[in-house]
Amino acid sequence: MLFFGCLLFATFYLLSCNNKPEQKNSRKTIDYIRQIPGINDSIPDEVAEKGKVLIAYSDCYTCHKINQRSVGPAFNDIAKRYPVNKVYIEMLARKVIMGGSRSWGYPVMDPHPKLSFEEAKTMVAYILSMKK
Repeated sequence: MLFFGCLLFATFYLLSCNNKPEQKNSRKTIDYIRQIPGINDSIPDEVAEKGKVLIAYSDCYTCHKINQRSVGPAFNDIAKRYPVNKVYIEMLARKVIMGGSRSWGYPVMDPHPKLSFEEAKTMVAYILSMKK
């Protein structure tokens, strides 16, 4: 009986000494967009509005959303990254037409060869006009 009492005491003692405070695994996530430095030009409201209409009638919203990532980056994230100027508007318009590489870590963007260069530039101008 004394043996069982000592065994019970030792068990409780060992269990009570093993109580470590619970550590919470918290991970802080930061939404980091690498901004490319450059001069920002203004985009006329008429151009941005026309780009909005062109995007509404295209398949852009299949892979992109305005405020959140989907298959592709959010339009707001694209606007945060690139300066609003002719060079980047034309570069991104070519990417829309020819398809993109993995510059965002997402699957490759499908090409849109039926879009004219002017239409693609107008669509990109609308996206970059979302810069805040």
